Amino acid sequence: MEAWLQRIWYGGAPPPAWLRALAAINGWRLRRQGRAQLPRTRLPEAPVIVVGNLTVGGTGKTPLVIWLCGELRALGLKVAVISRGYGGSHSRGPGVLRVTPGMAAALCGDEPLLVHRRTGVPVYVARRRVEAAALARADGAQVLVADDGLQHRALARDCELVVVDGLRGLGNGLLLPAGPLREPIARLALAGAIVLNGGTRDEGGALLAPGLRSADLAGQPLAMQLRGDLLRNLADPSLIRPLASLAGQRVHAVAALGNPGRFFAALRAAGLEPIEHPLPDHEPIPASQLEPADGLPVLMTEKDAVKCATLAHAGCWVLPVEAGFSAKDAGALLRRVIMDARLLELLACPVCKGPLRHVREAGAEELICRADRLAFPVRDGIPVMLEEEARVLAAGDALLER
Repeated sequence: MEAWLQRIWYGGAPPPAWLRALAAINGWRLRRQGRAQLPRTRLPEAPVIVVGNLTVGGTGKTPLVIWLCGELRALGLKVAVISRGYGGSHSRGPGVLRVTPGMAAALCGDEPLLVHRRTGVPVYVARRRVEAAALARADGAQVLVADDGLQHRALARDCELVVVDGLRGLGNGLLLPAGPLREPIARLALAGAIVLNGGTRDEGGALLAPGLRSADLAGQPLAMQLRGDLLRNLADPSLIRPLASLAGQRVHAVAALGNPGRFFAALRAAGLEPIEHPLPDHEPIPASQLEPADGLPVLMTEKDAVKCATLAHAGCWVLPVEAGFSAKDAGALLRRVIMDARLLELLACPVCKGPLRHVREAGAEELICRADRLAFPVRDGIPVMLEEEARVLAAGDALLER
């Protein structure tokens, strides 16, 4: 069934009439839901940034969440991540679960555990994301990043980042189940930014992806690339080897992802010959696939690795990846987040942790700390929160009196 749907969604096969009829019913449901929308719960002084997607399946949201957490923490903000925790048993139960590094992925979900281990930020899992957000705020979070949840309308948001797979794009552009879309394409125009994971460029330099048209967007998409060229041994993380060291060799590639084909393609692009073992998203990895009879190495993503570390043997290797942007696109994305989520209002002085005042004068922007008489520059909309970059103000400077 899944392979049949993939051929329809992404392979050009025409959907049968009954699938189109179900998609029409889905569209009617979405329009009705939009008219009778649930009241959105807003938490005071806690901007919410949603990282989501319009299609079913994996697009690269979690690496972007990890990147964003790092950028926001570098500004001195207290960040927390909220998640439904798909694949974990708690996603079906009541209450809020705060993720700990040693927690089982079967309880909290593979993505929340990965985000917590990679970033160190508090991660909260709950079936009702509003409850997770409330506890995160009570614990002192200044900014909340929602991993997924674009369609979770109960929680208000200040900024939406929509990730699109640059290779598969929006498929045939139809709603579920005739196509891969959770919402109509017009929803993209409401997003703060569209992040294209991979994709190509036309002769004019514009980003391209199947089904993605500039007329449907509020602005040009930003290009993200997932980068990773080092393997880490799952049984002994101190062992590291270049991915290229396996070029020309056959390996087993295990992937319980929304789009396992992306992982397999990355291995082939690096010169490896993967024997593909795709599994449904968030599924546990069978122990038999971690120790194949032929003794070949087994490669997997970090998302799968957090589920099977206790089953690992010396032939299991993990390929960590990082979200990468050009300096221009990274700056544009961060500026959009800062502007939409009103983050300048939340920043504190990195020296004394006291309040800052945002001032504009003669075309320049600065964040002023009265206590330390420091002026931190805001360059291209992005604050530079480094003491060595700050300008020291004279005792009588007029900026200190504003």
